[in-house]
Amino acid sequence: MKRKTWFQLGLVLLLTAVFLFFFFRRTDWKEVWTYLREVRVGWFLFALCFSPLHLATRAFRWKYLIVHEKRDVKFYNLFAANAVGFTVTFMLPGRVGELVKPLYLARREGCRAGFTVGTIVVERIFDMFTMCSLLGLFLLSRPLYASVLKIQTQTEKNLVFWGIIGAALASGLLVFSLLFYFFKDKAVRVAASVLKPLPHKIRDIILNLLHEFIDGLKIFHSLGNLLTYVGLSFVVWLGITYFYWIFFHAFGLRIPFFLLIPYIFLSMVGASIPTPGMAGGFHYFSKLGLVELYGVNPNLALGVTVVVHAVQLVVTCLIGYAILWKDGLSLFQLRRLRETMNP
Repeated sequence: MKRKTWFQLGLVLLLTAVFLFFFFRRTDWKEVWTYLREVRVGWFLFALCFSPLHLATRAFRWKYLIVHEKRDVKFYNLFAANAVGFTVTFMLPGRVGELVKPLYLARREGCRAGFTVGTIVVERIFDMFTMCSLLGLFLLSRPLYASVLKIQTQTEKNLVFWGIIGAALASGLLVFSLLFYFFKDKAVRVAASVLKPLPHKIRDIILNLLHEFIDGLKIFHSLGNLLTYVGLSFVVWLGITYFYWIFFHAFGLRIPFFLLIPYIFLSMVGASIPTPGMAGGFHYFSKLGLVELYGVNPNLALGVTVVVHAVQLVVTCLIGYAILWKDGLSLFQLRRLRETMNP
């Protein structure tokens, strides 16, 4: 393994350990177990059924990006690519699944690899914009729920801070993508100039991938598809919110649906940190949200967070491994699949 790879792995593991330290500190495990034993089995099983919902809604939404490359893409392959991608993300550090997901679909449907990777950039832009929009709506609606949910001033400031960070990142990616798409020829010329010192064969491979990547941004050229995609992005994240609403009911946390939005936002921030299996980052921000926003007992918040993460990991990986078994693939082969993007 290269020294750079070891350094990156060490940094990721250190980051994970730091988050988990703050997540687990001052935990009363007896109290955690007491809370977990009081789970409402009916609600819990109901939540299990809805755990894969986001894989289906993401698959349906993705079709509106892939249609610019291929119209008759099978829904199963879109769903399978999402399941496999999230499985890899859960099992390996660095959010490798974000790259495996489009490459898996490209292999299954005969699409261009660069094109499918370009669609993932669009996905992430709209994921961030959607959650920032929902968070903004939540903050602007504060007078309507002030009597139900009292948020500390510092907590509100933190929400605004992370909302601004998310919106800024999404805006930066959007501007970058639009410049690449609408000024494609200039972007390719600049890239060719930068890559000039490289061997001719490698330069051609990279430029070809860049052309495919830019084609993956074609949704910005179709207003109808773009508006549909925006609407489906809200469906995806409201569906995720619904899963958590059901899951929290299983542990007696009757938080109104709309008031879960800031928690979902914070969880998204934590899950975006490239730790192995989303561990650490998701745990810390999930517990933080439950305690700071809703006044949940820290031990209950810890227990609920551990269980909800385990449910998502187990359900997703079972689906993902079943698909890989059906395809005769392994995680090692998927890592090699990722290398097809590297010249």
